Amino acid sequence: MTQPTWVTPSFLRHTWLIARQEVIKGFFNRRGLFAMLAFVLVWGLMLAYPIKEAASYLAEPSVKAGLATLLGGASPRYLLGWQVPELALFWVVSLYWFPLFAVISSADQFASDKGRNGFRYLVQRSGREPLFFGRVLGQCLLQLTYIAVAAIATLLLITLREPSLLGESITDSLLLLINLLIIIAPYIALMGLLSLYAASARQAMLLAVFLWCAIKTLTLLLSYYLPGLATLDWLLPGSQIDAMIDT
Repeated sequence: MTQPTWVTPSFLRHTWLIARQEVIKGFFNRRGLFAMLAFVLVWGLMLAYPIKEAASYLAEPSVKAGLATLLGGASPRYLLGWQVPELALFWVVSLYWFPLFAVISSADQFASDKGRNGFRYLVQRSGREPLFFGRVLGQCLLQLTYIAVAAIATLLLITLREPSLLGESITDSLLLLINLLIIIAPYIALMGLLSLYAASARQAMLLAVFLWCAIKTLTLLLSYYLPGLATLDWLLPGSQIDAMIDT
């Protein structure tokens, strides 16, 4: 019996080589350095102001109890039960920030290659499937690095406030990294597909906005007239984020 194409050594090797090149390109070319600088500046501001200030209030038992009583059974009452408030805030902010950042930073997976007529050259030497999955894997590794940098900065903030929470915070941070990677992976794969048809990164992002709006409108109409089809909304990346905040 022949081995499936996607598990052959050559497929895996080409996929890994392309993913590695994508990571190197993301850190050492001008666009990648600009994205990293923008990311560091945004996260620095969020840690220095909203997260740090809000965590200092949530660390007070009286404030946490008052908020829990005020919210009652409404979300996010379970979020207030986290032992480390900085990580709770990191989770909430990350659920909205990293998908948006993934869409913006991974919009040019293939568009530039098509514009420079380099797409056919790459396909001839690696194949379509290794090229696509390698680019997606490389972008996932890049985003995982960004998430890890943000998590390490949050751990430093926790250490400055309460060093005794560092051990528990490291364990929780690893779980958050895994969950956030799973959340952003569909966005990266979708942007990879859209960039195959777009002429530029901007056009890929516009296609993404149009697709999200169209699918969201269609699922709302279907769920209104046919309530049994309301679960189709779960096919759209991002529709689960609101439900995941209070977990």
